Amino acid sequence: MTLSAKDKDCLNAVENAADGHVAGVDEAGRGPLAGPVVTAAVILDPARPIAGLGDSKALTARRREALAREIREKAWVGIGIAEPAEIDRLNILHATMTAMARAVARLPVRPEHVLIDGNRVPDGLPCPAEAIVKGDAREPAIGAASILAKTLRDALMEEAALRFPGYGFEGHKGYPSKAHREALMALGPCPIHRISYAPVREALRIAELSPDAAGCGKLD
Repeated sequence: MTLSAKDKDCLNAVENAADGHVAGVDEAGRGPLAGPVVTAAVILDPARPIAGLGDSKALTARRREALAREIREKAWVGIGIAEPAEIDRLNILHATMTAMARAVARLPVRPEHVLIDGNRVPDGLPCPAEAIVKGDAREPAIGAASILAKTLRDALMEEAALRFPGYGFEGHKGYPSKAHREALMALGPCPIHRISYAPVREALRIAELSPDAAGCGKLD
């Protein structure tokens, strides 16, 4: 029988996991104008397989939530978060790498190898690591991390929508949609907006200059 490339990747991942703890790492939230970047590290248990892992963006919200619950039940998980203030201080790339290292450090078992989605490996990991472009679609452990990172970040942004009404965070999750940009210009930035991002800086400048901007642009 001839295996497809995807089947070979899955088989290799299971074999690697059998040899030692291999962690997959991915992030959610590099592009938004608001909210944290959330990362997850996942070590799958070969004795408790999970079907349907892959790129979280290719799954429905309901399927992501179901898989996220199963991953938490069957796998070892670590979560790392960089809040907007840290993103503004470090820049989004370095904040993401820092959050990824935190996720690996918070795994309940030490990995022997780490697979990172993308083309860059964070500093300070406790073991050898490699970056895999589009790894969430190729490595089940990275796919699992992708699912956890996205579902957790979505939940955090839905909570943010209750704390900061009017921006529509429950829908666009902080990404620069037309509705978000319009709300940002009308209301000014809120405390979870990323001031280092140009559209947010511009909205803050306008809010500070406008005589009608009372209550807008207040970040504390």
